[in-house]
Amino acid sequence: MLALLKEKLAGKPLLPDNEAQWIIDTFIWAFEHFDGQYFVEQSKVVLPTNEFFPGQVSSISAMAQQVFHQVVGFAGMQNWPIQLVAPQQLSGAHFPTFKFVGQSRGQFAQLVQPVTQPILISFNPAQINQPQDLVASFAQALAMILIKQKGVLPPGGEAFLPQATDLLAHFLGFGVMLTNTAYQFRGGCGSCYNPYANRQAALPETENLMCLALVSTLKGADRHKISAQLKPHLRSQYKKAMKQMAEHLALSPEPVLLALLEKAGK
Repeated sequence: MLALLKEKLAGKPLLPDNEAQWIIDTFIWAFEHFDGQYFVEQSKVVLPTNEFFPGQVSSISAMAQQVFHQVVGFAGMQNWPIQLVAPQQLSGAHFPTFKFVGQSRGQFAQLVQPVTQPILISFNPAQINQPQDLVASFAQALAMILIKQKGVLPPGGEAFLPQATDLLAHFLGFGVMLTNTAYQFRGGCGSCYNPYANRQAALPETENLMCLALVSTLKGADRHKISAQLKPHLRSQYKKAMKQMAEHLALSPEPVLLALLEKAGK
């Protein structure tokens, strides 16, 4: 009986087909509207390692600034007028509208006209001791800025903006951190758990795994290196997500996906 149950569970997909298809459709939306060429040529699947996040600092604000600049750089938004400020300095919701000459991401992105006031974002000081939450939160903030600036709705419309924001953060390369922080364990000793340090995830853990599988497949990333950086309980599910996503991609007629698969050598 137990063996039969395990066999059934092993054959069950992580996500229903319609939910997996929404992820694929929303990836195509992201590719078409948020500089897909940068994704092809420069985006990486960023890992929570010293290779991607080198350096040591001695204060909360210095660490926040360092991580912020690293995240902005990986997202290709180093030329966007965005400034990180301390929580007490964040006031109002100023959001200038601006346009780029050609590409909008990368070191050669150039504003048509300079802006007089940058977009201000802040950070949660409680996340300094949970750097993956900090990285994922910054990635979500950048994704929200991209969507607001572009003014385009994802598949499903406005109701799906929170989920599309998380997927766009995956598209920017931060899927490992987003997946690792999608679910926060509330057990353990009281002094170990700080609910204020946890990021707000719109996509559940399983959907994050599928997003990560999609991006890592289309980038031709080393799945073993990615798996090694996931929380232990996620590794077998990531393998399953990779299998399910490969099956969906094999049946897709989308030219964008076919071109990315060919470039990735899949």
